[in-house]
Amino acid sequence: MMRVKKIGILIGSLRKESYNRKIAKHIMELATEGLDFKEIKIDNLPFYNEDLDKEKTPEAYLDFRKSILSLDAILFVTPEYNRSIPAVLKNALDVGSRPYGKSVWDLKPAAIISSSIGAIGGFGANHHLRQSLVFLNMPCLAQPEAYIGNASKLFDKAGKMINEDTDKFLNQFIISFSEWMERFQK
Repeated sequence: MMRVKKIGILIGSLRKESYNRKIAKHIMELATEGLDFKEIKIDNLPFYNEDLDKEKTPEAYLDFRKSILSLDAILFVTPEYNRSIPAVLKNALDVGSRPYGKSVWDLKPAAIISSSIGAIGGFGANHHLRQSLVFLNMPCLAQPEAYIGNASKLFDKAGKMINEDTDKFLNQFIISFSEWMERFQK
């Protein structure tokens, strides 16, 4: 019997109707055998402050870290803000990497999907995030790369994916990610 892999999805956009949220939702609805996707909320995390960990660690930090530790892998779905990642996503990385020496990210397989309404699909954010993941010791899927451009044209008014090519690409991306994760299973 195949072991179900638990994949946490961190969405870099807080907007309810964000295209990144729609992409993440589409991925969660894919009938991908052996994978269980779950969004990990990051909107309730206070900005990381080391003093808080030394005094009384906020419950939001503790809950977040515990949820990440329970996962087999992480999928980041993010927009690009000013050629980088949104502050809320960087904050989640910081909260999970502390206290020093107790990072919940260590050796957790990862993949990145970036998207934007423009043609280059969040290329800058994708690569900035990769830099952080290298430092956090998260093996990150290198191929296929996922830059989803023109995101505003991919969904109908109800938020359902209508672009067949993007749907096919995301299906293949998730299959590749699943195969990548196999290399790191304990």
